[in-house]
Amino acid sequence: MKNPVNNKPKYNPWMLYAGLIFILFAISLTTGGGSFGDGKTIGLSKFYEYLDNSQVEKVVFNNSSAQVFLSESAKSNPEHQKNNKPTLLSSMSSGPDYVVEIANKDLFEEKLIQASSEGKIEEFSNEKESNWGGILLSLLPIILIPVVWIFMMRKMSGGSGAGGGQIFSIGKSRAKLFDEKNDIRVTFNDVAGLEGAKEEIQEIVEFLKNPQKYTSIGGKIPKGALLVGPPGTGKTLLAKAVAGEAQVPFFSLSGSDFVEMFVGVGASRVRDLFKQAKEKSPAIIFIDEIDAIGRARGKSNFSGSNDERENTLNQLLTEMDGFGTNTNVIVLAATNRAEILDKALMRAGRFDRQIYVDLPDVNERKQIFEVHLKKIKKVDNLDIDFLAKQTPGFSGADIANVCNEAALTAARKNKKEVDKQDFLDAVDRIVGGLEKKNKIITPEEKYAIAIHEAGHATVSWLTEHAAPLVKVTIVPRGMSLGAAWYLPEERQIVRTEQMLDEMCATMGGRAAEKVIFDKISTGALSDLEKVNKQARAMVTIYGLNDSLGNITYYDSSGQSEYNFSKPYSEETAKLIDKEISALIEGQYQRAIDLLTENKDKLVQLADLLCEKEVIFREDLEDIFGKRSFDNKDIIDVTSENESEVV
Repeated sequence: MKNPVNNKPKYNPWMLYAGLIFILFAISLTTGGGSFGDGKTIGLSKFYEYLDNSQVEKVVFNNSSAQVFLSESAKSNPEHQKNNKPTLLSSMSSGPDYVVEIANKDLFEEKLIQASSEGKIEEFSNEKESNWGGILLSLLPIILIPVVWIFMMRKMSGGSGAGGGQIFSIGKSRAKLFDEKNDIRVTFNDVAGLEGAKEEIQEIVEFLKNPQKYTSIGGKIPKGALLVGPPGTGKTLLAKAVAGEAQVPFFSLSGSDFVEMFVGVGASRVRDLFKQAKEKSPAIIFIDEIDAIGRARGKSNFSGSNDERENTLNQLLTEMDGFGTNTNVIVLAATNRAEILDKALMRAGRFDRQIYVDLPDVNERKQIFEVHLKKIKKVDNLDIDFLAKQTPGFSGADIANVCNEAALTAARKNKKEVDKQDFLDAVDRIVGGLEKKNKIITPEEKYAIAIHEAGHATVSWLTEHAAPLVKVTIVPRGMSLGAAWYLPEERQIVRTEQMLDEMCATMGGRAAEKVIFDKISTGALSDLEKVNKQARAMVTIYGLNDSLGNITYYDSSGQSEYNFSKPYSEETAKLIDKEISALIEGQYQRAIDLLTENKDKLVQLADLLCEKEVIFREDLEDIFGKRSFDNKDIIDVTSENESEVV
């Protein structure tokens, strides 16, 4: 049985106000001659003329004027019809036909008495001057203004619900109190990988569940924990897990929720937030993207525009560890820009712990895949280890996107289950972009692209520390005309020779164009950008250059962006530019030498690439033979339609 549909109109206060105005207007129209201002004004002599001709039926007068009501026979007279043209208001009102100004009331009354005795008028009366309709209309603004004012005050003060424009509640905290009964509950079981971070977060939850365990031996519960890591690694997800696991009130908001155009609002919201948390203590406050208010003070403050943000930060510092701090409130915060946070915010006693949430390794990626694959209909023999190895450098958010894209790809192909090929296509699309099947490329351009990509593949095959090649394609995707896909080794440290081999492989595309065509093109833009960044990092950050020595100009605090001057002299700047150029040109020449020695194999590989458009590791082994310095597992990604991506 269906529930009956409620067709009752919703209550709107403006309906009440409109009804009140209509009633007052109706009263003013239907007061039955009470208004001496209605009707056309005529002279006294003209009135006496109508009176002598027995055209007047009724007269109502007071000290200053009289209302004249004509008889029905007189109203049909063309003269009166001309003077009193019918209108919508006249049809709704029973007002007089004429109004006469009286100079002497006594003489006027005697004239009416005489006319009545002669039968020229049926009725006349003397009334006190009253104007209820006019009085009500004059009182209408006085009544409406307070009503509208009260309504506006209720709206602005939040009397009819919360809203962003409520001026009287603008200093109130906008934190959302987690409701485990109505909100979607996330637990630690939903957080895959991140074992170290989960352990520390779980301990914070335990602090609040069983504080006596720690305080009984003299320990103090930490005031706060800062989650730091790249975007998409699961910082906010960990906070959601805390909200789902902790059996204490959980207040959640963003750092930008403190920012407002009015002065003093941010500090007021911080005070109100901690006031609410202390009232419900023990409690947890989670501030996402805290760098919106936690940026270091006194930096880039040339116009004073940051005073409001700094006042908000000062209030936060005071609440976290000030004179009257309550120890039963723990603050969690998340940011991917910890280097720009104020030192006072990062000290012990405020954020006692910094929990680094790094990109997942291959084992953690496997766990993340297992979590996201629970909701997807997949084939039974899906190799999750294979998927984890195919996604190096992917964050948890990236893996969730891969799983979703794979499901969409399978549905697009009318499949009932998601298989290995769908995941490979999903990675291909995410990393390389959408395949452009209708892009027009001339045969000359296609061969040039094939030479370029074959150059990358050849140099990476012939250098020891370059990443193992998986496949090469000249199918346009996104903004690229072709690509060589590798499976990079997950290193904790990188040595000089490894970086040089990677630079040499990156320059292989342009070097191949030089060797085959003796010309170069604009197709190496992304390669040059990558190589320049690597070379500059070697020289100015990692201290891997012999000429400059063990010097780094890297600022981990992130404050160097506010400096107008470089941290080195002009002579050093010239030396840096010279060394960067020498590194790039050296690896470029090295790539040319390698390709010159293997020119016939390079051409053979390019011809095969033009023929098949996508070639794999096995094709390179057929041309170059086994890679002599390969000592790690290589993943086979060949398939029937040859559209995989790593």
